[in-house]
Amino acid sequence: DDTVIRIPPHFYIHVLDLKTNVTKTIIGPETFVRQDNEKVVEGPTKMIIIPPNHYCVVANPVVSKEGEVQFDKYGQARLLHADQEVRLCQDPFPLYPGESLDVKVTKLRAVPTNTALRLRAIADFMEDGDNGQQRFAHDEWLFTGPGTYIPHKFVEVVETIRASIIKPNEALRLRALKACKDQEGHERVCGEEWLVCKTGAYLPGAYEQVVGTISAYILTENIALHLEALQSFKDRFGIDRKSGEQWLVTIKESEAFIPDVNESVVEVVNITTLTNRQYCIVVDPLGEDGKNQLGQRKLVKGEKSFFLQPGEKLESGIQDVHILLEDEALILKAVLAFKDKGVDRQPGNMWMIRGPCEFIPTVEMEIIDRRKAIPLDENEGVYVRNIKTGKVRAVSGQTYVLDQDEELWDKQLPEQIEKLLSIEVDPLADRNSRSHGSSKSRVKHKVVTYRVPHNAAAQVYDYKAKRARVEFGPDLVMLAPDEHFTQLSLSGGKPKRPNCIRSLCLLLGPDFMTDIITVETSDHARLALQLSYNWHFEIPDPKTDTFKSDSAKLFSVPDFVGDACKALASRIRGAVAAVPFDDFHRNSARIIRSSVFGLDANMKVRDSFKFAANNLLITNVDIQSVEPVDQRTRDSLQKSVQLAIEITTNSQEATARHEAERTEQEAKGRLERQKINDEAEAEKARTELLKLQALSAAVESTGQAKAEAQSRAESQRIEGEAAVEQAQLNADAQNIEANAELKRINDARTSEITYIGSTNQLEIAKAKEMADIETNKFKDMVNALGAENIARIATSGHDNQLAMLRALGLQSTLITDGSTPLNLFNTAKGLVGALKAPESE
Repeated sequence: DDTVIRIPPHFYIHVLDLKTNVTKTIIGPETFVRQDNEKVVEGPTKMIIIPPNHYCVVANPVVSKEGEVQFDKYGQARLLHADQEVRLCQDPFPLYPGESLDVKVTKLRAVPTNTALRLRAIADFMEDGDNGQQRFAHDEWLFTGPGTYIPHKFVEVVETIRASIIKPNEALRLRALKACKDQEGHERVCGEEWLVCKTGAYLPGAYEQVVGTISAYILTENIALHLEALQSFKDRFGIDRKSGEQWLVTIKESEAFIPDVNESVVEVVNITTLTNRQYCIVVDPLGEDGKNQLGQRKLVKGEKSFFLQPGEKLESGIQDVHILLEDEALILKAVLAFKDKGVDRQPGNMWMIRGPCEFIPTVEMEIIDRRKAIPLDENEGVYVRNIKTGKVRAVSGQTYVLDQDEELWDKQLPEQIEKLLSIEVDPLADRNSRSHGSSKSRVKHKVVTYRVPHNAAAQVYDYKAKRARVEFGPDLVMLAPDEHFTQLSLSGGKPKRPNCIRSLCLLLGPDFMTDIITVETSDHARLALQLSYNWHFEIPDPKTDTFKSDSAKLFSVPDFVGDACKALASRIRGAVAAVPFDDFHRNSARIIRSSVFGLDANMKVRDSFKFAANNLLITNVDIQSVEPVDQRTRDSLQKSVQLAIEITTNSQEATARHEAERTEQEAKGRLERQKINDEAEAEKARTELLKLQALSAAVESTGQAKAEAQSRAESQRIEGEAAVEQAQLNADAQNIEANAELKRINDARTSEITYIGSTNQLEIAKAKEMADIETNKFKDMVNALGAENIARIATSGHDNQLAMLRALGLQSTLITDGSTPLNLFNTAKGLVGALKAPESE
């Protein structure tokens, strides 16, 4: 609305001419006077200032020629509509009418090292510069750093790509997104993959995609790589590989191996190491043509180390050499025809080798079984069956090794016999026990043994020979393959019930069996008798000819207990039925014994009763209890018993009462007599007391003066004795002190004399040793210097003076300090006479 508008430097305004409808730009610094037909549409607005390394994008830019803005005939700035212009660092400029800032002033993007911008053309254009390339829409390329990227109106930045660092023993797997040429100049088709193994930073191209980084497999002496070709190609070692082909790469080919894109790692193969005590069999080994020999087997012995080739595998893994001891053997079977140490072996042949030896089977044979010698005592054995003939035999009392045509045979026994053999029960000691002991399972191929206890017998039946034998204990019975034990099923319980006791041996007695039977008297009184029978079997003499037949009789009755109890009960019932209850009640023992044992010609009861069928002998019958079965009889019997008990009780009570009264009278008489005696003694004691009282009164009157005199005399006597004793003790004490002092003085003088003597001895020894040391020292010095050297030392002074005089040519000289007088009277003697050795001053 202001007429005058002051425009500062670097500012501008847009003024619309209302007459011509043309908008013009006024750039400061300037003072603009607005006319009536003019209108300020925009401003004052600051010019666009682009600092260094910055840019902006202007939409609908003006048309300029050699830096001058072009205007149309109306004075309006000409615009490039629907176009853009990228402007870099330059002088501040205004936006003309129609222009707009599409991208504000922005800092140019700096691309660092190992980084690139992926660019895409959005329209066809020719790059600036002499070497500019023709770009077509949707072309992509890279702007690699280091550098500053200057935007272009027909180029967009797709993404920023950073270089991948390839470390040692690594490779970069790339995939072509479209047909292109890689950085090494190789043509790549769309979807093709390849590896870049060069260490360092790698910046993938615009049409290259990084699939991943592949680490190398480090191969050692103990590790190899199993590879498979995904398609036909030539590997890095120059070998043509077919699709699906498999091979092994070891450290001999490469220490670090990176699989190619056409190679697949099947597995990492560890080395197979055999010691000198091992071997293995390789299945489908690799032949000389490099192909697997399907169905073949190869023996490899140690000591050796190797890698399993593709397609090879170990049969049963690494195996140890078979070391056979003296008691061991191997059963072998030929799977292929071959010659074994001059012996032709056909497929299916079996043979055995014995130890001691070391054995490694070849591929033409297989090990069927390893057998160990079975040590057998005389009382143990095994059942052996020949697999060719089917014959079974028992072997015992030796160390036996099954050969190739033999096997251990399991002997099957009835379930009840198996149970009796497995239960650890003593048939003799536990014959009355119905609880089963601990059981253990039987090894069925071992010979069945049974220990027949003392005074018992067991029967064994041979089904093949159809004969039986009886074994008497104590003995150990061993069954042949076709033999079985005869099982005894005896009656038990009270009353007897069948099949209660099962056993393999027959106890021969003597023993007893108890049974409860019901009898009825002639007057129809029914009674329950509990009877115990003593029995034993008559054992035949082994020396007789009828020993076998008599022995077989023992087992002729399967249940001798039930049979004997039934027979005896029948005899007892018949005898009791002929007598009334009162007679049976009075004579039950005689009636039962006579019915069991019978009467002889003299009408006496026999001693025993024998069953001829099995030689069972009944020797005694014990009647343990007799109880009426009928309730009425039981009540009457109970009443009679109670009446008898009451009569007996009353008689005993009367006798006891009479005895108590008699005892009471005797006690009363003794008590009266004692009272009279006590009164007489009391009178005697009273008389003595009176006498003593009279005596004490007399003594009391005369005793006080006498007691005082006696006490004074006794006191003086005690004082005199004490004084005498004190004097004696003082004398003893003085004597002891004198003796002690004398002993102390003697001991002190003795110790002093001993000390002085020891000191003198030590001084003498020290002086002697010092003298010896000095003597030895002087002697050692003299020996060290030598006699001649000592003589020279002694005369060295005079010899030096003499030498000096001779050197000066003087025969004699006298040196004095001038203050000491000299006697020269005898000087001539020395000068005239012979030369003497000079004397030291």
